[in-house]
Amino acid sequence: MNLNNLTTYRKQIHQNPELSGQEKQTAKQLIHAIKKLNPTEIITNINGYSFAVIFDSGNTGKTVMFRAELDALPIQEINTFSHQSKTKGVSHKCGHDGHMTILYGLAQELQKTTIAKGRVILLFQSAEETGEGAKAILNDEKFKSITPDFIFALHNVPGYPFGDVICKTETFTPSVVSLAVTLQGKTAHAAEPENGINPDIALQELIFKIKQLENPNQDDKDFSTIATVFATLGSKDYGISAGNAELHFTIRCWTLKQLHILKQHITNIVKNTCNKYQLNHTLDWFEEFASNKNDESATKHIKKAAKHLNFNYIEKTHPFKWGEDFGLFTQHYKGAMFGLGAGQNTPALHNPDYDFPDNITENGILMFYQILKQINA
Repeated sequence: MNLNNLTTYRKQIHQNPELSGQEKQTAKQLIHAIKKLNPTEIITNINGYSFAVIFDSGNTGKTVMFRAELDALPIQEINTFSHQSKTKGVSHKCGHDGHMTILYGLAQELQKTTIAKGRVILLFQSAEETGEGAKAILNDEKFKSITPDFIFALHNVPGYPFGDVICKTETFTPSVVSLAVTLQGKTAHAAEPENGINPDIALQELIFKIKQLENPNQDDKDFSTIATVFATLGSKDYGISAGNAELHFTIRCWTLKQLHILKQHITNIVKNTCNKYQLNHTLDWFEEFASNKNDESATKHIKKAAKHLNFNYIEKTHPFKWGEDFGLFTQHYKGAMFGLGAGQNTPALHNPDYDFPDNITENGILMFYQILKQINA
């Protein structure tokens, strides 16, 4: 395993980040590099820039899929190292450059050691950060032709020792959705607000009532967090009593079922409050992420692989609270995601000073390869 070359490759990806749905060059360069490894097939443009690399043994066995993400984030990097992002306002602050490199490294191992049974599919996914990528892939007929028996993914996790494997059965990451509420009343002269319909009181009530639905107890199956992320009312025109407002939330629950219940409660609150104050309104639900439902048999393979490789295995008590688009795959196929410790003093994900730690690349490759060997032993 040529880790120096993989590190150089990862840093090249880091220097050239692309936002969700715009990963044209990232996909093109990866495909160009992987073609040299002589895979059985590469399926490109799976409902966008997502693509799948297939290594087929030609012998009957399980189809095992591993996924990595292509997209970066709209964050200005503040690091000053030589491989800093060349694109203003865009950078790899979630470690997707490292995840891609791990799958590229796995492809190199698959070229060197031909698999005896089944198929391996390396899925490079576009638009993970917006929650659009997995849905687009699942709706593409080209993907439906390569149905996996198992699907796996990893995510680097700052705050844990380098290379530790963190996992649990059932919910691994929550269901997440964002909501934008617009309120439309009627402007009036600020001296005569009674001649208009100002949504100010409704805005306050909505924040209070919706936040009251929150259940922050992580031990409860009905756990939920509701973060108010944006609010605005009227404009900075001091002779005008406001006639419009906007309010945004991000909501998280352990299960997709609980999220749907909470969405209905919120919808009813908005409707009733707007009727009370004679306001028109719209609700826009977006950036929805299904919860990762880690299959028990898939999770056992992760634990077994970690033990075989002498990696420290941590059985997580509660799910992580960040959303992951991989969850939609685990709603359809047997699969699991695990965390890979990225260092206890590594900056947090989505921070402007974060950078993927290259010393865990080998751990990720070895974990995936060992899982594959176990399934098609």
